[in-house]
Amino acid sequence: MLKIAWTEIFAHSLPEGHRFPMAKYDLLPEQLLYEGTITESNLFAPEPLPEQYVLDTHDAAYWKRLSNLQLSPSEIRKTGFPLSEELIQREVVIMNGTLQATLFALEFGIGMNIAGGTHHAFTDRGEGFCLLNDIAIAANYLLRYKGFKKILVVDLDVHQGNGTAQIFQHEPRVFTFSMHCGHNYPFHKEQSDLDVPLEEGTDDKTYLQLLQHHLPRLLDEEQPEFVFFQSGVDVLATDKLGKLGMSIAGCKERDRTVLELCYRHHLPVTVSMGGGYSKQIAHIVEAHANTFRLAQHIFF
Repeated sequence: MLKIAWTEIFAHSLPEGHRFPMAKYDLLPEQLLYEGTITESNLFAPEPLPEQYVLDTHDAAYWKRLSNLQLSPSEIRKTGFPLSEELIQREVVIMNGTLQATLFALEFGIGMNIAGGTHHAFTDRGEGFCLLNDIAIAANYLLRYKGFKKILVVDLDVHQGNGTAQIFQHEPRVFTFSMHCGHNYPFHKEQSDLDVPLEEGTDDKTYLQLLQHHLPRLLDEEQPEFVFFQSGVDVLATDKLGKLGMSIAGCKERDRTVLELCYRHHLPVTVSMGGGYSKQIAHIVEAHANTFRLAQHIFF
């Protein structure tokens, strides 16, 4: 059964006019339930992540300051969110959503999180709507407690997965692959194991050709035992922060490419949603919903 992390805490209250589309975390499960892609039994509500798993990835001093609401105004500004106890609680629940989805992926082939994909969180700081790095936390769990020897991160958000790249820069057991708009946030890029910077306005055909060139080769060369897929939909031409030229149909084919390759290679995969900032929230929800529809169709 497809298992999906979701709880009402994901849709955190933000100040009026904030540019982050929190409403998608309620609208997306509503849409999937309404259309019959999933039922209530597909959803699970994660508990907060135990602190030890946070500290396996993040610097203890940073976690102490973050959890005690002691970040400086500059640090808070870089995260993009007002800091509060409720926000920290949300973050640790999202982190465990991805970790639990990872355990479900070991059982069913795939596990998903309605939220997550917080790839701008470094070991010692947060940036770009990311305070803790869910993909890194779950990957480190597999390395430390499950004996995994090779993990592949496929990060297809429009923004480079700079935090994930930094966390695993000296970890050969995790291969980081980021395909992103080259001239976009973050303006200082980290070095992933493979970075594919894209020109502004890149269309469906060009994007999909590049993905189909790189990903099968990586699977053959790296022989990963597990895949983490960051499926941000800010690649859409309608995205306010994206700068690429992809359609909703093209984004769906992107996700199909990744999920079908994982399925054919018998590779368990955890999917985190990542970003999406189109002016019309219906575009965000539809593009995200396609990822879940494909997961249900391909794996079950």
